[in-house]
Amino acid sequence: MIGIYETVCSLIGGFNSIPPMANLILEVDVPTLLATVADAAADTASHAGDSHGHGDASLTTNLIFLLIAAILVVLNGFFVAAEFALVKVRPTQVTKMVRDNLAFAKTAEWLTHRMDNSLAACQLGITMASLALGYVGEPAFFSLIKPLFKFTGMGETALHVVAFIIAFSIITALHLVIGEQAPKIFAIREPEKMVRWCALPMKVFYYILFIPMYALNWVTSLILAKLGVDGETGHGAPHSEEDIRAIMKESHLFGHLTQFEHRLINEVFEFDDMVCRYVMVPRNEVEILDVNEPFPKLLEKAKASKFTRYPVCDSSLDSLLGVVHTKDFLGIPPDADFDIKTLMRQPTKVPENMPISDALKHFQTTHQLLTFVIDEYGAIIGIMTLENVLEKIVGPVDDEFDALHQPKIRTVGEGVFIIQGRTHITDVERALGLNLDQKDVDTVAGVLMSRSGKLPEKGDVVEFVGAEAEILEVKNDHAELIRFSIKEVPDAEESSAENSGH
Repeated sequence: MIGIYETVCSLIGGFNSIPPMANLILEVDVPTLLATVADAAADTASHAGDSHGHGDASLTTNLIFLLIAAILVVLNGFFVAAEFALVKVRPTQVTKMVRDNLAFAKTAEWLTHRMDNSLAACQLGITMASLALGYVGEPAFFSLIKPLFKFTGMGETALHVVAFIIAFSIITALHLVIGEQAPKIFAIREPEKMVRWCALPMKVFYYILFIPMYALNWVTSLILAKLGVDGETGHGAPHSEEDIRAIMKESHLFGHLTQFEHRLINEVFEFDDMVCRYVMVPRNEVEILDVNEPFPKLLEKAKASKFTRYPVCDSSLDSLLGVVHTKDFLGIPPDADFDIKTLMRQPTKVPENMPISDALKHFQTTHQLLTFVIDEYGAIIGIMTLENVLEKIVGPVDDEFDALHQPKIRTVGEGVFIIQGRTHITDVERALGLNLDQKDVDTVAGVLMSRSGKLPEKGDVVEFVGAEAEILEVKNDHAELIRFSIKEVPDAEESSAENSGH
C-alpha cells in the first residue's frame, strides 16, 4: 500500500518526489519497527523491575522511542497541514483541479464535500499524535539527557529537574516547529498542493475512525445547540460584500489588481446602491425643442447645443410630447416648413428612486437611450441617458463635444478646487477627502444652501471642518461654481460630528 502511495504521489504535477513529511514515514520498515518496539517495551519492563520501577531504559530502547517520537511529530504536522489546506482551499480551486484531472483532485473534492467530518478527522489525528508524543517523546529525551549531567555533581533532585526542563523544551520546540508552524504556513501559502498531498491518507484515516469521529461530532453539535449556536461550521460560507472589498484592497496592495481594476470593481459594488436622482441631468439644465417654434430655429438650437437627443415639448417640460434624434433631421432642408412632431418617439419615464441597475435594464428593454425622471408627484425633475449610467462604473466618457466643457472638479492650486454646484456629495468627499455628512441633499450646492439656511449669493462663505467653501457664481438661485480651500486634513469622526450641525 505504501509503495502504491509513493508511486502515485510522485506523479502529482510539478513534484519530483512525494511530500517531504510523508517521505520520512515511507522509509520506515513498519513490521520491523513494531517488533522492535515490542522488544523494547519488554526490555523496559525488565529494567524497570530490576531497578524497583525507576531504572533507566537501555540506549537502544530510548533510540527506538525517539524514532517513534519523530514519526509522531511528522504525523502531527501532516494532520495540521491537512486541516489548514482544507480550510484555505476554495471550492473553485478544487473544481479546477478536478477539471484538469490532477492526481488526488477527486479525493480532495470528496473531502471538501464532507468538510465538517474531514476537519474533525484532522483534529482527532492531531490530538492523538500530540498525546502520544507527550507520552513517548519526553521520557525518551529525559533518559538520554540525564546521564550527561551526572558529571556536574548535581544532586539527584536538581538533576531530575534540569534534565526534565531540557527534554521538555526540546520536544516542545520540535512539536511547534515541525509539527505545527512549518506545515501550517506551507498549507496556507500552497493550499492546492497540500490538499492533494494529504487527500489519500486523510480519506483512509477518515474511514478507519469514522465511528468515533461521528460520535464526537454529534456530542459537539449537541453542546453547540445548548449554547444556541448552529452546529454547522459554515466553512464554505460565501463572502459578504465587505469581505470581497477587503480581499480586493489586499490584492491591490500586493499588485494582483491594478488601480483601474480595483476602482472599477468598487464602482460596480456601489452601482446598485445609486438611484436615478443621483445620475440625472437636472431639469434646469435640460435643452428642449418647443413645437411652437419654427423648424429652422429648432435646427439652429440643436446645432448650437450639440446634443444627440432632445425632448419635444409644448413650451416646457411640464408638457412633454416626445423625443427626437438629430439623425432624424438629416435630409430635411434647413429652411423647410416642417412639423417636428412627425419625427417624435414616445417618451419613457422612470421614478427618481429607481436603482440605476434597473434603469440600465430599462434602457436595454425599451431601446430608448434617453428617459425622463419623475418625482413622487409625477413632475419631471430631469432626464437620464445611458451615458449617465455607465459613467458611474467606468468614469467620465466625454465625446468630441463634451471635451469643450469643464470637468466637475478642477484643481487650481495646492489644496484649492473649483467645483460645479451640481456635483454629487460623494464625488466631492472622495476627491477632497472631506466628510460633508449631509443626508437630505444630493449635490454640493444643496449642502451649501442647507448649511447657510438661505438662497445662495455670490461671495457667500461656508465653513467646514478642514475646509472653506466660497460661492463664485450663482445662476437662477443655484450655486454654479464653488471654490473649496482645504485648510487641514480633517479627522473623520470630528468632521462627521461638526459638519452635521448647522
